[in-house]
Amino acid sequence: MKYLDEFSDPHLARNLVAQIKDVTTRRWSIMEVCGGQTHSIIRHGIDQLLPDTIEMIHGPGCPVCVTPLGVIEKALEIASRPGVIFCSFGDMLRVPGSEIDLLQVKSRGADVRVVYSPLDALTIARENPDRQVVFFGIGFETTAPANAMTVYQAKRLGVQNFSLLASHVLVPPAIAAIMESPACRVQAFLAAGHVCTVMGTAEYPPLSEKYKVPIVVTGFEPLDILEGIRRTVLQLESGRHELENAYPRAVRPEGNPAARAILEEVFEVTDRTWRGIGLIPNSGWRLSPAYREYDAEHRFSVADIHAEESALCRSGEVLQGLIKPRECAAFGTSCTPRHPLGATMVSSEGACAAYYLYRRLEVTGA
Repeated sequence: MKYLDEFSDPHLARNLVAQIKDVTTRRWSIMEVCGGQTHSIIRHGIDQLLPDTIEMIHGPGCPVCVTPLGVIEKALEIASRPGVIFCSFGDMLRVPGSEIDLLQVKSRGADVRVVYSPLDALTIARENPDRQVVFFGIGFETTAPANAMTVYQAKRLGVQNFSLLASHVLVPPAIAAIMESPACRVQAFLAAGHVCTVMGTAEYPPLSEKYKVPIVVTGFEPLDILEGIRRTVLQLESGRHELENAYPRAVRPEGNPAARAILEEVFEVTDRTWRGIGLIPNSGWRLSPAYREYDAEHRFSVADIHAEESALCRSGEVLQGLIKPRECAAFGTSCTPRHPLGATMVSSEGACAAYYLYRRLEVTGA
C-alpha cells in the first residue's frame, strides 16, 4: 500500500526524533486530538522516544469514546423494539450502556446487524419495507458525509422506513472547550488530518490566535506524527502560535467541497453532549428541518432518555487529558476490553484500549 513503508521508515524516524531533541529547551505538553493518532503513538512507542520534557496528552478524538451514555441508551431502546432492524458499525456493539450493550440486546433476540456502510442500511430498508431500519450514525466530521448522503438518498428515493440515530461531533468546538477548562495543561495541538481532509483548515487559525496555541494538522503514520511534533515544538520554542499543515498529501485548505455541501444540506449545528466531558455548545450536528422526518430520536420518541455514567470509570478525565489510563484504579482490573466500564476501553481508537493492548504490564509512572 502506498505510503505504508515510506512513512514508517525507522531511519527517518530517528532523524526526526534527533531534530526534536535538538530544538527542545523547555517542558511542553502537546495534545493529539485524534484517537487514531493516540494508537499510533502508543503502538510505535513514539512518546517514549521523545525527550522527557515533551508530554503527549491524549485528547477526546475517538468518536466511539465520546458518544454519550444517553445516546447509547437511546440506541438500546430503539433496537429492542419489535419490527426494528438496527444497523451499526461493529465497534458500537460492545460500548456499554448503563447495564447492557447492543451485543447483549442482539443475543436476546433483537435484530441488530453490523454493516460496513450506511448505504448498506438503506439497502436493507428497501428490501424490508414492512420494518423500520435505523442506522447508528456516530463520529466526527470524517464519517458525517456518508451518513448525510444516505439520508439524502433515502429522501430522494422516497424510502420512508429508514431513519438515522445521529451523534455527530465537531473538533474545533472541542478544542475551544479544552482550552477554556480551568484544569487545561495543553500548550499545542496535533489536529486530525482526516477531519481536515473533509472540512479544510479555515476553522483553526482563529483558535490558534484566540488561545495562543500552535495547531499542526497531522497524519497517522509514525513519520507524520513525528513531523507534526517537530513543527509544533519549533513554534512553541519560538513563541509562535499558528496553523500549519503537515499533511499536505491529503489535506487542502478548502477541504472537500462536495462533502461539505452535502453536510450543509442535510445537517445543522447543535449543542452536543460528549461522554465524560459534558455539554459543548455548537459542537455537533443533527438533521436539519428538511430531513427531520428521518431522525430516529423523533420517530421513536426517545429524545428524553438520559443516563448516569459509572462512578468507577474515569474515562472523562482520560478524554480531557487530565489523567493517563493507568491512573484509573479500574484500568486492567474491573475494566478490560472483555468487560469494559467505558467506551475508551472498547473502541479501537480509545486511549484505554491502546494502553491495555500495548502497555498494560508497565509499572504506573514508568
